[in-house]
Amino acid sequence: MDMKPPDSDAITFPFPYQPYPIQEQFMTKLYRVLEAGKVGIFESPTGTGKSLSLICGSLAWLRDFDEKKRQQEAEVLCAANAEQNGKLGTNTQSSSTEPDWISQFVQKKEEMDMKNRIKDEQVKRKKREERLEQIRHNAHLKFASKRKREEEDEAMRILQLSKQMLSPEGMGTEPALEHGEEEVLLADYESDEDTKKKAELEDDDDDLEEEHVTKIYYCSRTHSQLSQFVHEVQKSPFCKQIRLVSLGSRQNMCVNEDVRRLGTVQLINDRCMEMQKNKHDKKNEDTDGKKRRVSRLVCPFYSYEQMQFLRDEILVEVKDIEQLVSMAREAKACPYYATRYAIPAAQLVVLPYQMLLHESTRQASGIKLKDQVIIIDEAHNLIDTITCMYSSQVSGSQLCQAHSQLAQYMERYRSRLKAKNLMYTKQILYLLEKFVGVLGGNVKQNPNFQTVSQEGTTLKSINDFLFHGQIDNINLFKVQRYFMKSMISRKLFGFMEKFRGAESLPSQESQKPRGLQQYLQDLHQKTHKGATSVPELHQEGGENGQIRTASPLMQIEGFLSALTNANQDGRVIIQQQGTVAQSTLKFLMLNPAVHFAEVLKECRSVIIAGGTMQPISDFKQQLLISAGLNQDRIVEFSCGHVIPPENILPIVLCTGPTNQQLEFTYQKRDLPEMMDEVGRVLTNLCNVVPGGLVCFFPSYEYQKRVQDHWEKTGVIKRLGLKKKIFQEPKKANQVDQVLAEYSKCIKHSCQSGGLLTGALLFSVVGGKMSEGINFSDDLGRCVVMVGMPYPNIRSPELQEKMSYLDHTLPKTNGVSPGKILIENLCMKAVNQSIGRAIRHSGDYASIVLLDHRYSRPAILGKLPQWIRSSTEVKTSFGAAFATIRKFFQQKKLISESIS
Repeated sequence: MDMKPPDSDAITFPFPYQPYPIQEQFMTKLYRVLEAGKVGIFESPTGTGKSLSLICGSLAWLRDFDEKKRQQEAEVLCAANAEQNGKLGTNTQSSSTEPDWISQFVQKKEEMDMKNRIKDEQVKRKKREERLEQIRHNAHLKFASKRKREEEDEAMRILQLSKQMLSPEGMGTEPALEHGEEEVLLADYESDEDTKKKAELEDDDDDLEEEHVTKIYYCSRTHSQLSQFVHEVQKSPFCKQIRLVSLGSRQNMCVNEDVRRLGTVQLINDRCMEMQKNKHDKKNEDTDGKKRRVSRLVCPFYSYEQMQFLRDEILVEVKDIEQLVSMAREAKACPYYATRYAIPAAQLVVLPYQMLLHESTRQASGIKLKDQVIIIDEAHNLIDTITCMYSSQVSGSQLCQAHSQLAQYMERYRSRLKAKNLMYTKQILYLLEKFVGVLGGNVKQNPNFQTVSQEGTTLKSINDFLFHGQIDNINLFKVQRYFMKSMISRKLFGFMEKFRGAESLPSQESQKPRGLQQYLQDLHQKTHKGATSVPELHQEGGENGQIRTASPLMQIEGFLSALTNANQDGRVIIQQQGTVAQSTLKFLMLNPAVHFAEVLKECRSVIIAGGTMQPISDFKQQLLISAGLNQDRIVEFSCGHVIPPENILPIVLCTGPTNQQLEFTYQKRDLPEMMDEVGRVLTNLCNVVPGGLVCFFPSYEYQKRVQDHWEKTGVIKRLGLKKKIFQEPKKANQVDQVLAEYSKCIKHSCQSGGLLTGALLFSVVGGKMSEGINFSDDLGRCVVMVGMPYPNIRSPELQEKMSYLDHTLPKTNGVSPGKILIENLCMKAVNQSIGRAIRHSGDYASIVLLDHRYSRPAILGKLPQWIRSSTEVKTSFGAAFATIRKFFQQKKLISESIS
C-alpha cells in the first residue's frame, strides 16, 4: 500500500502493510535528510521494522530523485525546442517582405531540422546501452591484449634465462629453474618516474569506464545481516523495480573448490589473483615434449563472457549471496567479479561495511562514492570497526620468520633479480632487523630462546618510533607501494610453499644445475652446521591433516602501511614480555575520523543507523565533527518502540534485600557481602519472573568468581530449585546448543506447570549472547545487569585514547572527553545487552539494573529513549520487588483472560 505522511502530502512511501506511526516518522525524516544531502544518525529499536523503514524510505527518495532527473532533462529539451521555435517565429516575421514560396521553404527547412534534432535526442537514450556494451567489449579486448603482451614478455625473459643457463659460460653460475619456480620470481619493478610516464600514456582509460547511476550503498556488519536485509527487500513493494547487487569477499563468493579449501581470506585472495594472471597460460609442455598438462593456477570460472552473462542475470532480479552463488555454479561464472561488473548499473548495492570503509578495498572493488548515498546499519560499533581496520599488530616471532624466509628468497634468486628488486628487498630486510631490535632481539637467533632484558609496555608516536628504530631515513611510502605493486608477500609465500619441508634453502653460489630434490637432500645433511631453518607454514587440521597459514610478511605489510599515517593520528605500542617471540609491535589508530572524512566528502548523504545508537555524542564528536563536518549538516533521529509503555518495566535497584547498597566498583565488587546480596536479589526474582531470566555479568572472570562463591554458600542450589541454570559457553560453536537447550527447558516448564518455572541464563556483557541473540517472549522476561561494565582503564591503549581525546576535543559541561569516552563505552555495552529482551510489539519484560550509580542523571541520559522514559529508580528493594511482582501478575492475568 502507498502511505503519505500526515505532514508531507507530496511524499508517498509504498509499504507492504499499514506502517506504525514511528515508521512513518522514520521514513519521512530519512527522506528529508537524503533530499537535503545531510548526515543522519537514526536510532530505531529492534522489533520496530527498522530495515523496512530504511528500504521504503530510501528507495522512495531514489525513485523520486530519478524521476526529477528525467523531468529536468525533458525540460532542458523543451526549453531548447522553445528557443528554436522563437527564433523560427522571428525569422518568419522578418521575412514577411519575402515572397511566400521563399518563407514557406525556409520554415519547412527549419521545422525539418528541429524534428531531426528531437529525433536525435530520443535516439541518444537508446544508444546508451549499446555504447556501454561497446565500452565493456573494448575493455575486455584491452585487458586481453595487455595480458598477451605480458605473457610474451615473460616468455621472452624465460627464454633468455634458459639460453644463459645453457651457455658454457653460464653453466656453473646460473642453475635452471624447476618447473613452476618462475611463478615466484619478482617481476621487473618500475620506478616512480616510469610509472608516472606510463600513467600519462594511459590517461584515456577513464573513457572506458561505465557510467555509475545514482545509487544507495547499504552496509552492515555480517553476512547474515546482509542476507536478512536482502530478504526484506524481496518482500517490499520495490522488489520488482530495483536493480540490486550483493557484494561479498572471495571467501564467501568463490565457487572454485580448490581455492576455497585454502581456508584463510588472504590465501584465497592471493590464489585468485595468481589464477587471473595465468588465465591465458593454460598449458605447459614438458621438456621431453610428451604429455601436456593443465596449470593448477587457471580458474575455469574466470570467463569474461560468462561473467557478463551472470552480471545481467544479477540485475534482473533481487538475489541474496546464497542464491547468487548457486546461479554462478550453474552458469560456471565467477560471482565475485560478476557482481563487481554489476555495480555501475545497480541502484542498490549491499555489502559489508569493512569493504566500503577501507579505502584500498573500496577502490579494488570498483566502488565509486561520488554523489552517492551510504546507509550504514548496525552502526553501534562503527568507531571501533574503523579503528581496528586501520590498526595492526605483529609479533617478534613473525618478524624473525619473515626475515629468515626473505633472506633465503633473496639468496636463492639474487642473480636473477633486477637492481630495484634487490634494493627494496634489502630495505625490507633492514626494516625487519630493526623491528626485532626494538623488541630487544636479533634476527639471526631463534626468537623463542631470546629473553627480553626488560619487560613492559612503551607507547611512542610514529615519528619517535621511527627514530627509535633508526629507520627514519627510509621512505615508507615507497616501500608500501613496492609491496603493493610487486606482490612480494605473495611471491614469498609461493616460494615457501614450493620448498615446504626443507629445513634450509641453498645459496646459488654453491649450487650445481641439477634436480631440486637432489640438492635438498644434500642440504638436509648440513642442518646441524648453523643453517637457518625455514619455519613450517602448516598446522594440524586442514587438507591432509594440515591448515595453511599466510606468510608472516603479509601481516608485516599491514603494519608498515599503518606507519604511513600522520604522526598525530596513531601510536606505536611496544610490548616486551618473556621472549622476543612473545613480544609485539602494535599500531593503534587514534583518529578514525581521518579515514571516514573521505567518505563524508565524496558522498551526497550518509545515514548511520542502528537499534541502539546511544550514547550518540561519540559518533558526532569522534567521527563527524573531527572529520571536518559542520554541525548543521548533522541530523539526529530517535524513535520510540512499538510496544505500549506498560509492557516494559526498567528499574534501577540501589539496595539489596538486606539494605546493602549495590555498588560494584573494582574495590567493592569482590566483597563477600556484595556477592551474597546479588544472590539474594536473583533468588527473589526467580520466585516471581516466569519463563527465562537472563543475568549479565561485567566479565567472564567476575562471573566465575561469583559462581564459585555461590557454590560454597549454597546460593546456586537454591536458585536451581526454582529455575534450571545455564551458562554462556566460551566457545562460539557451542552457543547454538546452549540456546536450544535453554529454550527447550523454558518451553517444557511453561507447559508442564511443574516446580521449575523456567530457566536462568548467566551471560557476559560483550560476550557471545550480548549481541545478535533474541531473547523474545518467554526466553527473556527479565534481564538483570550486575554492576556497570566499565572497560579496563589501566589498558595502555585506552589511556592513550583518553589522552588523545582530552587534547583534541573540548570539554562537555565541564567533563573531559576521556571520562566521557569511558562512560560511553560502558553504556553502549549495557544498552546492547538489555536490548536483547523486547523484540516485537506484543512482547513484555522487566529490566533490572543492579547498581546505585545507574541513578545518576548523566548515566540515565545515556539509556535508549524508549527505556529511559519508563525507568524507575528504587532506593528500597522491598518497593522494587513489589513493583516487579505486580507487573508480572498483571501480565499473567491479561494472558489468562486472552486465552
